[in-house]
Amino acid sequence: MLRLRRAVAADVPEILALIRDLAEYEREPHQATATAEDLLRDGFSGAPRFFVELAEWDGQVAGFAFWFFNYSTWQGRPGLYLEDLFVRPAFRGRGLGKALLVHLARLAVAEGCGRFQWQVLDWNTPALEFYEALGAKRLGEWITMRVSGPELEQLAAGGAPAPRAP
Repeated sequence: MLRLRRAVAADVPEILALIRDLAEYEREPHQATATAEDLLRDGFSGAPRFFVELAEWDGQVAGFAFWFFNYSTWQGRPGLYLEDLFVRPAFRGRGLGKALLVHLARLAVAEGCGRFQWQVLDWNTPALEFYEALGAKRLGEWITMRVSGPELEQLAAGGAPAPRAP
């Protein structure tokens, strides 16, 4: 019933649909602006910047893991970073999420990775509990920082945005 496989370029429309489903679940549908052209360019040509594992249940795409390699300067080894993991609601409770995580953990070990890491929204209690049950640890001392949009453009130009009023 369950089949895991590496996505190919022909899967881009389905990957895009999964990204949109995830954005909807995370209450940020307007933030998912990736296009098919973006995914084809960055994941399925030349040197891919990301990889996607698809979980199929009875031939239907039921979920995905969107990931890439990073590098730990302290460990001197690559790491595997899971950008997104999503299982469509109709397929939850069947072990697909765990199967995707086990698959990626095996891949990380085979590739000599020193860590396998991802982020979880603080309000997503079911996911936090699920990950902790698999042995994942919260890294509470780390705070995610992001620069995007006009602030990214301004920083790239060598400046810093004006401080925001409280």
